[in-house]
Amino acid sequence: MQHAVGAPLPPPQGPGNGPWTHQAQHQAQQPGHPGQAGPPPPMAPGPQPHTPAPAPQHAPVPPSRETTGHIQLPPGGPVPLPAPPAEAGTGAATLAVLLIGPAGAGKTTVAKLWAGRRRVPTAHVSLDDVREWVCSGFADPQAGWNDHSEAQYRLARRTCGFAARNFLANGISCILDDAVFPDRPVVGLGGWKRHVGPGLLPVVLLPGLEVVLERNAARSGNRRLSDEEVARIHGRMAGWYGSGLPIIDNSTYDVETTARVLDDVLARSIASPPAW
Repeated sequence: MQHAVGAPLPPPQGPGNGPWTHQAQHQAQQPGHPGQAGPPPPMAPGPQPHTPAPAPQHAPVPPSRETTGHIQLPPGGPVPLPAPPAEAGTGAATLAVLLIGPAGAGKTTVAKLWAGRRRVPTAHVSLDDVREWVCSGFADPQAGWNDHSEAQYRLARRTCGFAARNFLANGISCILDDAVFPDRPVVGLGGWKRHVGPGLLPVVLLPGLEVVLERNAARSGNRRLSDEEVARIHGRMAGWYGSGLPIIDNSTYDVETTARVLDDVLARSIASPPAW
């Protein structure tokens, strides 16, 4: 059978190759790769199923190393000298105070009352309390001063200094108390200055030996020292006389009077900081 040149040839006949169906004709008319099915026929008009939009993806935010829980902590830095108060006493000044004294001088009691009586936020941090945060393995100096007790003292001072800096960075004054010896400036007063800053105001609380012995006798637990140890510590504290630091002899003062005198002494220290 002859065909005109250029006319399309009919499909080959044979098993499985019958005349074109409607579907075959539709596929043959679609462009694309040979043998590839064309796109599905359009859907009938009507309500279409709703596909929710994918939720926006957010990159995970790494936790900050400067957070504690959900509270952002300001960076702790050296505490500067406070500005002189515009009223009697320390007024509303933000202070960092170090109350020094032997065992039985009343440091903790006076510091706590002074902090509680101020009309601005003020915290009290006792070195002895922080040292006793260590429960198992506590190196009690009464059992003998050694490398372990020395290390725990240093760690407690650094912890107190960190706490003081963060309190002040949040506008909260802080008073610390410690039995600092004048003949050990590196681990004593010098250590506190490194941990807190040059704005730390040291004050010495030094009553007479008889008063210290009487107050120590009223203590209990590991806070109570032997009379010999109390006398030895008190004798070493006498080296603060002539040091230039303000000294309060509270032998005849009650706690409230001592706290009031402490506030007056601190006001003078702000106006004329001691050289230390």
